[in-house]
Amino acid sequence: MKKILLAFTCIFTLCTSLFAKNDTYIYDFWSEYEKSADAYRVVDVKYASDLGLDIDFKSASSLYCLENSVFVCDSGNNRIIELKYNDNKTLEVVRIIDHFNSNGQVDEQFNGPSDIFINTDRTIFIADTNNGRVVKLDNDLNYIFSLVEPDDPTYEKGKNFLPTKVIADSKGRAYVLAKNVNKGFIKYEYDGTFSGFYGASEVVYNALDMLWKKLATRAQREQMENFVPTEYSNCYLDREGFVYATTKSFEEWDLLSDKAKPIRRLNALGSDILIKNGEYLPVGDLQWGNAGGIKDPSKFVDITVLENDVYLALDETHGRVFAYNNQGELLFVFGGRGNIDGYFRQPVSIEHIGKDLFVLDTVNGSITIFTPTKFGSLIYGATEDFAVGDYNASADKWQQVLDINSNYDLAFIGLGKAALRQEKYKEAMNYFEVKKSHRNYSKAFKYYRKEWIEKNIGIICLILVVLIVIPFIVKQIKKFLKELNSL
Repeated sequence: MKKILLAFTCIFTLCTSLFAKNDTYIYDFWSEYEKSADAYRVVDVKYASDLGLDIDFKSASSLYCLENSVFVCDSGNNRIIELKYNDNKTLEVVRIIDHFNSNGQVDEQFNGPSDIFINTDRTIFIADTNNGRVVKLDNDLNYIFSLVEPDDPTYEKGKNFLPTKVIADSKGRAYVLAKNVNKGFIKYEYDGTFSGFYGASEVVYNALDMLWKKLATRAQREQMENFVPTEYSNCYLDREGFVYATTKSFEEWDLLSDKAKPIRRLNALGSDILIKNGEYLPVGDLQWGNAGGIKDPSKFVDITVLENDVYLALDETHGRVFAYNNQGELLFVFGGRGNIDGYFRQPVSIEHIGKDLFVLDTVNGSITIFTPTKFGSLIYGATEDFAVGDYNASADKWQQVLDINSNYDLAFIGLGKAALRQEKYKEAMNYFEVKKSHRNYSKAFKYYRKEWIEKNIGIICLILVVLIVIPFIVKQIKKFLKELNSL
């Protein structure tokens, strides 16, 4: 009996391993799930003990990468670990940041640090959450000042000030997300003074509740929950200075109507300018059932943006990574819930160095390192070549993508776009027609029609002349013959 049980265990483990090697998928034109070749593979999974640390990660909450450095906010241990990412894709500890120098005399400790950001001038911002502040330090960890609870009529007091995320622009202006604050980012000037709110999220409400609130009495309305803007869950500052923000507060039915907007790209005015030219919106999974006891839609807990403007959002619901290009088109999805490499129990943060990805799992206390496969590199390469105007190289890479996965829709669309830019309009129409890209097909057809008219304008004019002149001549001949017969 034990041998039979062991055999079943081995078979199950083998099947699980085989499945783990092909966990990447996309969605087709009809929003149907479709398997794909892997775009990323696992390089390694690192735990605190693997890095030579004596204490395991505890409630680790965030990653931050700068050049070849990886910072881990080990919140439960009141410290931040600075790691070096080597050329051979290994991590090693550089230093442990668990205090800073205050006034050159006193070493102050952190209490639940949940985020870190390093600006272009090498000043460091750390969200010291349980101490109710964001501290600004120099590169040697000397104290500069703190960002604290705003003393302003526009800020609602009475709740603990718990900053959780922080970013800063090139001018030193800081943008802070805090628990219980639903007016967007709290904005501070370069000298630490509060200057207002930025990017306040739109109000999301239930229409039925809205109707009931209008019909209710004053006493009933006072007992009902106020409609308030949703809170952001995380943020990332891209290379152009725009803020990518994610939110998890929305109604399920608002996802596919573009009301929820779980991913936003905010401009200087705080308005969402995220481009959404894909066949479907960048909302994560398009279908959600009750598999494995998980029935909720994707909820993005973090986001990172590559140099090629591809953004990758981390879904805490299903433990997956969704990659979109700058047009909002889905490139691939990978990951999942589980205990095997490449899967997560509770992912909380994603970051990148180059195109390598790092995902922090707070329950496992682990950092998973991913690197692109040949398939993933071809997708990135084709996207980048197209962006710089090298359409031949882009088309060549998209063709190689099709050689690996003949059902990859974006390869056909990419080939069509390359042909369109090369003024091969008929060829572009054929590619767009294969994958039913109506918007792109219409654009190619418009140019094809214009080109065809320009090439055949002489014939067209001749035909028009013939159609106009011949009836006139015939009419005149008939008139002449009629007059002749009447003589």
